[in-house]
Amino acid sequence: MIKKGLKVFVLTGKDKKKEGEVIEIDRKNNRAKIKDINMVKKHVKTTKEKKGGIVSKENFIHISNLKLINEKKASKKEAKK
Repeated sequence: MIKKGLKVFVLTGKDKKKEGEVIEIDRKNNRAKIKDINMVKKHVKTTKEKKGGIVSKENFIHISNLKLINEKKASKKEAKK
């Protein structure tokens, strides 16, 4: 099961064969946000608090396009060697 904070491997899309950490999960739509993966440009309007412009941010990826990297098994194998 993919959870927040775990490392995942991207299987398809423009960021294929990249790894990243899960930032956010949307269980209702079966989607996850991965750090520095699937970056999109967002046009932000200027407000009193924030300056506007074009901002790059992560977008959601469907969970079926992700593979969990199991770090626990890898560390156990290294400890045995």
